[in-house]
Amino acid sequence: MTKPAPLKSELLSLMNVSQAMLKDLQLLDIHSISQLKNQTPDHLYEKLQQLTGVRQDPCVWDVFAAIIHEATTGEKLPWWNWSKIRKNKS
Repeated sequence: MTKPAPLKSELLSLMNVSQAMLKDLQLLDIHSISQLKNQTPDHLYEKLQQLTGVRQDPCVWDVFAAIIHEATTGEKLPWWNWSKIRKNKS
């Protein structure tokens, strides 16, 4: 049995976008870096949970925050930089 070919997308150039995150972004109808600039982590996190019917790991919010930050500023920071922010906003 052969593995499916990895998906290709400009989104993979973002530091925190893996193949799994790329699939989530495609499910959310996000196909370009420019589309991320008008998003919020809260919106994407809630929408992903609605679309999948599954409660997502809270770290997914952190990844959304990191990739939106990179899309808007160009600054590449690891997703865990946003964990403290998420925990403080709750």
